[in-house]
Amino acid sequence: MQIMIASPRRDALQNFIESLANEPDIDVSLVNSAEDALAFLRTEAPELVVIDEALPDMKPLELATALVQANAMINTAVITSLSGKEFHEQSEGLGVLCGVASPPGRDEALAVVAKLRSLYPARRS
Repeated sequence: MQIMIASPRRDALQNFIESLANEPDIDVSLVNSAEDALAFLRTEAPELVVIDEALPDMKPLELATALVQANAMINTAVITSLSGKEFHEQSEGLGVLCGVASPPGRDEALAVVAKLRSLYPARRS
């Protein structure tokens, strides 16, 4: 399964990225901006896009909306510093799979993969 991460903070997310990439059935792609994420989606169809709240060119929930408008089958997760309740209130109705605590690490990566695999049980390794 392909996961695209849209974030300018590769160093800060290194543990998260490596934990995702170490999963045998996960292929991770990285882009630095919302513009790059939308361009990526024109040629690829990842199962999940992880959107960092630190994007320089668009708010994460705006990008989530744009991605779903471009491909209604796309799943999104957002790296956020908001509490679970605050994130739920702001993202309700946008189809976001989950919020990911910022900065994410190995535990958050494994939780994201578990949620993604629950959506695609036939693809389990």
